[in-house]
Amino acid sequence: MQKASRWLLAGVLSTSAATSQAATLEERMAAFEARASEAEKRAAAAEQQTQALARELQQIKLATPALQPAASTVSTASQATNPVLDTRLAKLEARQESMEKQASTSNLTDGFSFNGYARSGLLIDEGLGGGRGGPYTTPAGSVGGAVGRLGNEDDTYMRIDLSKEIYAQNGTRSKFTVSIADGVESSNDWTADESKLNVRQVFTALDHVAAFKGNPVFENATLWAGKRFDRDNFDIHWLDSDVVYLAGTGGGIYDMQMNKNWRSNYSLIGRSYGDFSQGGINADVASYILTSNQFFEDGQWQWMFNGIGAKKNDFGTRTNKAGLTPAESGLHTMLANHQKNFFGREGFFKTALLYGQGLGAEVKNVGSDGELIDDARALRLALYGETPLAPDWRIGPSLLAEQSKDRYVKGDDYRWLTLNVRLANTINSNFEMAYEMSWQTMNLDPKGYLQRNAVDGNFWKFTVAPTFKLDVGDLLTRPELRVFASYMNWSSDLDRYSTSDSFGKTDFNAGGVWQAGIQMETWF
Repeated sequence: MQKASRWLLAGVLSTSAATSQAATLEERMAAFEARASEAEKRAAAAEQQTQALARELQQIKLATPALQPAASTVSTASQATNPVLDTRLAKLEARQESMEKQASTSNLTDGFSFNGYARSGLLIDEGLGGGRGGPYTTPAGSVGGAVGRLGNEDDTYMRIDLSKEIYAQNGTRSKFTVSIADGVESSNDWTADESKLNVRQVFTALDHVAAFKGNPVFENATLWAGKRFDRDNFDIHWLDSDVVYLAGTGGGIYDMQMNKNWRSNYSLIGRSYGDFSQGGINADVASYILTSNQFFEDGQWQWMFNGIGAKKNDFGTRTNKAGLTPAESGLHTMLANHQKNFFGREGFFKTALLYGQGLGAEVKNVGSDGELIDDARALRLALYGETPLAPDWRIGPSLLAEQSKDRYVKGDDYRWLTLNVRLANTINSNFEMAYEMSWQTMNLDPKGYLQRNAVDGNFWKFTVAPTFKLDVGDLLTRPELRVFASYMNWSSDLDRYSTSDSFGKTDFNAGGVWQAGIQMETWF
């Protein structure tokens, strides 16, 4: 408090006539402190509350002269006996100053970010009917065998990510993220009845943690908890297939710096296989994934290991759709190489080898398939990248292949391989011609699982897509507005695989299919 205020308050206490008035001031200050504490908790109304506090403090200052005694009554002794009011008023002024500063600099949009992905398009077949397709339209798609997506999508899908960052005075940052997604295949404007609106992520992360400062292992680490998909998932965009996808609800820590060339991530994530009732037992069958993700040489090499457990996923609780005992546990591992160039050229190239057994035999969506049996084994290889091919030409090749056996039925065997090439020819600064060629071969023997039949054959697709975009020069630059025409064909044997998949429909058989359409795709 200012020096004059201290002098006045000391004078009040030195006169018996002012005793009751000082007590009143004491009560007003106590009430003022309570209102200040409440105001600090309600950050959304911080500016209004600060103004109210300022008015209240001003009223105290204006009321003080009425309490002023004659100068002769003021004594050094009386000032010495009044440290409490002096200290409390000084603290109130400091708190008001802090809140005014916060109110003047804070804003709802500070630390706010909005990111997302969306695609929407129209697919028309050669008879002017609704087209069929999708990256998993072939029989191999039932076990993850994706094919090229360009000119082969008939859905509207969007995901928006909303994040808010808050910094503490000690430097710690929190980041809250919520992701909302929806996907429909209808072309109508109102699709609420078909909507699959879903909250895909809701989690909070802490980084720049003040308590970790000075600790070389944890100083740059990030803590998180909630529902999310793993930060270090990665995919082959041309195929709309993740190489590895870890997601669920749990918590973990990223970027523990073990040494100069080695950092580590660890997490525990839970998933659910659903509620089951069998043999008088009711159980919510949950699975838990303990993950170790190790990165070496500035992230060039990655080794991921997952242990999966689902204790109640046994015959006493449920059976899989083949009537067999599902696995209670599994192992999954991946070794990946992330090149920041394309074999010495501009671009990038990634390689990943994945292996899983038991519940880990679903090697892409880790821990998501509760139908797998103990004997299930799977091995997958992924290769893809992007580089300039010639002036005004870019190429994005990819290969995805898998062999798995004893997945759902003892003796079943699934083998497939996809080769895909995306090409783009720059015409001007906003227009390019895009091309995609896909070929997939498969030999599938499901041993009657879900009434599926053994098939052996090939699928191929070629797409031409004149494309407008914000800027050219990179296959992954978005947004893109494209029209396209696609030709697809496949071995007639593949039509026998299942009566419930696309190839099992009477009007969608081998012999050649033309489809055309228009689509937008964006991310930011």
